[in-house]
Amino acid sequence: MTADLKQHAQRVVTGDAERLIRLSETLHAHPETAWEEHRSARWVADTLAEAGFDVTPAYLGLETAFLATYGSGPFRLGLCAEYDALPGLGHACGHNLISAITVGAARALAPLADAAGLRIEVYGTPAEEGGGGKIELLERGAFSGLDLAMMAHPAPVDVAEAEPFAVSHSHISYQGRAAHAAAYPEQGVNAADAFTIAQVAIGLLRQQLPPTVRVHGVMTNGGEAPNAIPARTEGRWYVRAESLAQLGETEAKVWRCFEAGALASGAALEIIPESKPYAEFRTFRPALDAYVRNATELGRVFDSGTPARRMNRASTDMGNVSQVVPAIHPYVGIASLPALNHQPEFAAHCVGGDAERAVLDAATALAWTALDVSAGRQADAAR
Repeated sequence: MTADLKQHAQRVVTGDAERLIRLSETLHAHPETAWEEHRSARWVADTLAEAGFDVTPAYLGLETAFLATYGSGPFRLGLCAEYDALPGLGHACGHNLISAITVGAARALAPLADAAGLRIEVYGTPAEEGGGGKIELLERGAFSGLDLAMMAHPAPVDVAEAEPFAVSHSHISYQGRAAHAAAYPEQGVNAADAFTIAQVAIGLLRQQLPPTVRVHGVMTNGGEAPNAIPARTEGRWYVRAESLAQLGETEAKVWRCFEAGALASGAALEIIPESKPYAEFRTFRPALDAYVRNATELGRVFDSGTPARRMNRASTDMGNVSQVVPAIHPYVGIASLPALNHQPEFAAHCVGGDAERAVLDAATALAWTALDVSAGRQADAAR
């Protein structure tokens, strides 16, 4: 029976190809950044509504989130759609493809919901690129009780297992005092010097950090004029580690570097989290094994060791979902090399032939995986 359902799902994806590609291209042409994805959320939700899904916009009070549901079976399947773009880079991480893949899998499974015993729940999740939309949804009750949560993310090559870093995102600011840089420099408190000291301290700290840690950021405001002592500087800083536990230990060391800048310069330091920390990923192995079998059957080839496979270390708030419900987060290749995620060249590869094939393959593989896991659950219950 499952084989027949799989064939039906694949036919639906194939029949939806033009619609899914159009959705992906529309999102790609109109990128919207975290928490501003009003049109993107509507376009994705509308494509599900056309297939009979019951859509709840502004889900749980988040304006650019939605929930779309179909079916009433005992197996609750969650599919996550991401659609936020990167500031200045557009869809250089391919979230336009994620949405199309998720919609494709959901629409393929909808006609099979009764036969496969599924309740399909599509979560429109904003602000993955640093805003932690899934964490906000989790804390408001989303995802609770799912039997399986899934999504597929574009990358240069196919990689099965997500092994992301835990990460924190923080806004850093120093408040000093302005003064004429030539006439009265002694009257100033140089907030730019504070940032310089902090960055030097972080650079020295890296010698004592384990290889599983990343510390990086940008200054977004370095002062106003060269002849004025900078009164205020600001930046955005990320700390990544192997786990939330290691992240907490590392943050304490990094914050001391920023405190050193304040102490040496006399500027006041403020550190404000931009979101809750993203967690490491907990993979549900039976579903991942099924995805690998299904993707391989579709002709996908998983990378076994090139540097391009390291996209699976990228942090994601899907890690937090995986701590609560069984989840997988495979990566589907779009043949972008030498272009890598978060480069303008990668954004250019997120439309066109290889990207289109990735949408159809990943949508089919996710749908097949859902059918396999649901059938396995029913077989276990029957024993």
